[in-house]
Amino acid sequence: MIRFLIVGLLIYIGYRIVISLTSGKNNRPKPEPQLNPATETHRDPVCGVYVSEEDAVIGRLDGQRHYFCSMECLEKYREQLDHNSTQK
Repeated sequence: MIRFLIVGLLIYIGYRIVISLTSGKNNRPKPEPQLNPATETHRDPVCGVYVSEEDAVIGRLDGQRHYFCSMECLEKYREQLDHNSTQK
C-alpha cells in the first residue's frame, strides 16, 4: 500500500515537472508598461531622455518651459547657459 502511494506521488511530481517545462511561461515576453496616450512627453535637452509632464522637473527660460528628467540635468542646463552667456 505504501509503495503504491510513493509510486503515485513520484508520477504526480514527474507530471508537474513536465507540465511546467512545456508550458512556456518563461518564454513569454514581459508586457511593456503602457503609457496613457494623452500623456505628453518631452525630450530632456541635456541627456535626451523623454519624460512625461507628470514626472518632469520643469525649468523656465524666457517664459518657456523646459522639461528635465532630474534636478541634475536642470542644473547642468543652467551651468551651460551661464557658461555660454559669459563667453559672449
